[in-house]
Amino acid sequence: MSAVSDRLPVFPWDKLEPFKATAAAHPGGIVDLSVGTPVDPVPELIQKALVAAADSPGYPTVWGTPELRDALTGWVERRLGARGITHQHVLPIVGSKELVAWLPTQLGLGPGDKVAYPRLAYPTYEVGARLARADHVVYDDPTELDPTGLKLLWLNSPSNPTGRVLSAPELARTVAWAREHDILVFSDECYLELGWEADPVSVLHPDVCGGSYEGIVSVHSLSKRSNLAGYRAAFLAGDPAVLGDLLQIRKHGGMMTSAPTQAAVVAALADDVHVREQRERYAARRTALREALLRHGFRIEHSEASLYLWATRDESCWDTVAHLAELGILVAPGDFYGEAGENFVRVALTATDERVAAAVERLAPL
Repeated sequence: MSAVSDRLPVFPWDKLEPFKATAAAHPGGIVDLSVGTPVDPVPELIQKALVAAADSPGYPTVWGTPELRDALTGWVERRLGARGITHQHVLPIVGSKELVAWLPTQLGLGPGDKVAYPRLAYPTYEVGARLARADHVVYDDPTELDPTGLKLLWLNSPSNPTGRVLSAPELARTVAWAREHDILVFSDECYLELGWEADPVSVLHPDVCGGSYEGIVSVHSLSKRSNLAGYRAAFLAGDPAVLGDLLQIRKHGGMMTSAPTQAAVVAALADDVHVREQRERYAARRTALREALLRHGFRIEHSEASLYLWATRDESCWDTVAHLAELGILVAPGDFYGEAGENFVRVALTATDERVAAAVERLAPL
């Protein structure tokens, strides 16, 4: 066990338990805005597709059914503006966190290799590097990194936790720099459908990649757009050479999406109505929480997209967590995502309308 603990950081969410207990003791109950887990129902058409495919006694394929690959390629072209996408350009995965955690290992990275990710970032990027025993580095501007030994560059737009969106010119400059130095780019775009004050663009868009997918892969999830976190439904799109290698590795590892989930993804990607309806729910919650936080003395930075508000009272994030816990509201401390977040908290929009209304009432100025 000591070898494992030496390789991995402390699991951050365990630190929140005392504050969760405080918030839960509030007379009106806890409002948990700490974890971005969907709370709204899975759309009925997706549930029906899952049930219809429930009689699936045989093993599914890692690459997915032809119907799934058709759905993935069609969505990538329609939604991301990519062109010339074939079945070789897409690959289903078992939720995006699995991919993030194990990608460096699957790519064969190890000691002496570097994995880079944003200074404020989802903690699993670091975990993935550690599992592979590779080095990890953070950046503000990836093009200012020392490219020596750098094998994998993570982009994340819209960002978790800040909600920052990278523009097409910013992305294009980074892709060009990475290609110049033969660095593989993986772009985590799991919140791409949730732009509020900006229109997120994929690295697969021609304005970014110049029509070539060499050396770039985008990561997409149905957890947030379709409330499918419990289904573990996600996929990759991009460089067919990279995806071909990953396909072979994942075949050996048995990393396959269940057949009912594959059918559910086909149904989900064919329907835009439920995505629009869910966006409207989140937009209303975002407006209510944002205005309540501002009235309570918070400042909101970035947050132009994603499912979070990046908020500060210009104090230690743990002081803010404690303050909100006394009001029965649980949020995530910003230092979970890097030292640069030490004065911020991440406030998730993933609570029911009733719980969001309770938070708004508790945040009313004294």
